[in-house]
Amino acid sequence: MKNPLAQWLPILRWAPHYRAELFTADAVAASVVTLMLIPQSLAYALLAGMPPEAGLYASMAPLVVYALFGTSNTLAVGPAAVTSLMTAAALGSVAASGSVGYTTAAALLALMSGAMLFVMGALRLGVVANFLSHPVISGFVSASGLLIAGSQLKHLLNIPLQGQTLPQILLSLWQHIGQWHGPTVAIGFGALGFLVWVRRSLKTRLRALGFAPLAADVLTKAAPVLALAVTTLLAWTLRLDEGGLRVVGTVSGGLPPLTLPVMDATLWPQLQQLATAALLISLVGFVESVSVGQSLAAKRRERIEPDAELRALGASNIAAGLTGGFPVTGGFSRSVVNFDAGARTPAAGVFTAVGLLLAALLLTPALHYLPQATLAATIVVAVLTLVNFGTFARTWRYARSDFTALALTFVLTLLVGVEAGLIAGVGASLLLHLWRTSRPHIATVGLVPGTEHYRNVLRHAVETHAKVLGLRVDESLYFANARPLEDHVAAQVAAHPLIEHVVLQCNAINAIDASALESLEAITLRLKDAGVKLHLSEVKGPVMDRLRRSDFLDHLTGQVFLTHHQAVTALTAPST
Repeated sequence: MKNPLAQWLPILRWAPHYRAELFTADAVAASVVTLMLIPQSLAYALLAGMPPEAGLYASMAPLVVYALFGTSNTLAVGPAAVTSLMTAAALGSVAASGSVGYTTAAALLALMSGAMLFVMGALRLGVVANFLSHPVISGFVSASGLLIAGSQLKHLLNIPLQGQTLPQILLSLWQHIGQWHGPTVAIGFGALGFLVWVRRSLKTRLRALGFAPLAADVLTKAAPVLALAVTTLLAWTLRLDEGGLRVVGTVSGGLPPLTLPVMDATLWPQLQQLATAALLISLVGFVESVSVGQSLAAKRRERIEPDAELRALGASNIAAGLTGGFPVTGGFSRSVVNFDAGARTPAAGVFTAVGLLLAALLLTPALHYLPQATLAATIVVAVLTLVNFGTFARTWRYARSDFTALALTFVLTLLVGVEAGLIAGVGASLLLHLWRTSRPHIATVGLVPGTEHYRNVLRHAVETHAKVLGLRVDESLYFANARPLEDHVAAQVAAHPLIEHVVLQCNAINAIDASALESLEAITLRLKDAGVKLHLSEVKGPVMDRLRRSDFLDHLTGQVFLTHHQAVTALTAPST
């Protein structure tokens, strides 16, 4: 008998069957992921405008909470590049980066995002993610990757670069050109070159030297830690901070703090100011998380539950907001590493959280001289993999309307900002969908000789009958396309004066709304006045159920046929 609590706490499904071999696999995966997450968490905190330790905090409690609520065995929850950028953009107008008000607002943003996601999951609203089409997400992510890379130039060059859009960044870069700091450039671009080489070549080189696949993978993933260690050692021994090199400085260690919203007069205005950003971060984070989770689960013939993932991601964000963090999601890179390292259950995330906690307790003093330029290099290498210009060419060739949404999202995200770009992309997708479906493809069909199949007369050599007009409507009927259907039927009947019967082939119609039903009634009356009968064929069950609940069938001048061939055969048979 199924435990009803398991629907809300999926840990109850796998924890009772946890075995030693699963523990070993999860522990090995956690050690690999922990090495990767130490520099990544610090870097994404820098990107979000948060203290470096906030990145570690945002990678601890959310992993533990996800293990309770999540349905993916390999998804790793924590800070991600795009959501960190969106966090910085949302908080920039609320408080100054680095201030107490900024960190408080970040925690509030995580709590709001978490609450929205959890409520959506409780209401089974996972379908809302479908409103973010792939072209829109692709354009948004590519533009965000460029913005993130551009924003890190201030750390790589040590210049006071300002702006959150591409024109602002480029203008600020031009104004400060020539003010670059030599040691910062050397360390930043040196680390950048090393990390690019690691990503492209190190694993292959190690395999060629005889390293086992797992060992080569672990060393490759741990390479950013080496970059942090070497550049930190250089900054410390050469006292480069005294010469102008910006370092991380004091990093608070210890357990994550308990951060509760401050209940004062500023809370409600902040809630209103952050509401839109929280919703967008929730949607983007959920789409990224579910996409990664589903793709990894499919490789092992497993499945995840989108509504449960909403609740898990919501609870994880609430945990981040209560422990000094900022909005989190299921990150692509960390999840893939977790998968490749052999994680078998969500317990791997718990072990990773323990590893990060030990790092926060023991390693934070060593991070004082860590150059910010090194963290910036880590961010740039990570986010440039998000930029995919190949999608533009493929989408242009396949569907110009989707390319319009992709290009609009990309351009506005770069020129106006992340929120404006994403909202415009979603709006463009919905408007383009309405435009496409308001112009339904309606084909005149005829019989393929020797078969019972009916195809478009413009594409195939088919047989037609002068007294019967067969029309196939390749779209559900609703308010936006009901009138075009009326006009098309009227035009076809006027062009074929011998017609006595019009048969609507409905095999592609999944729904008929009230407006379309009125149009069908109008078509019936107009055809009746012209001495022509209207018939339906191949009506789907759910559509037929709704038609029976109306009086349309009582007024229909013709019949409803199971197949289109039966309709044509019956209507063209010699009368007796």
